[in-house]
Amino acid sequence: MNKDQVKGRVEEVKGKVKEVAGDLVGNKSLEVEGLVQKTTGKIQAGLGDAKSEAKKTL
Repeated sequence: MNKDQVKGRVEEVKGKVKEVAGDLVGNKSLEVEGLVQKTTGKIQAGLGDAKSEAKKTL
């Protein structure tokens, strides 16, 4: 696992926590912030996955 994969997965989890917390307390701003953070984490993890695959093929 490379650092982009790890950082991306951590951001996904943090975003999901914010999203759920925002939903529970009725704070739409926090919920949206969590959704954005979760999506950003998925993109970063995907980039890390792509780097890892590229490294395997070379």
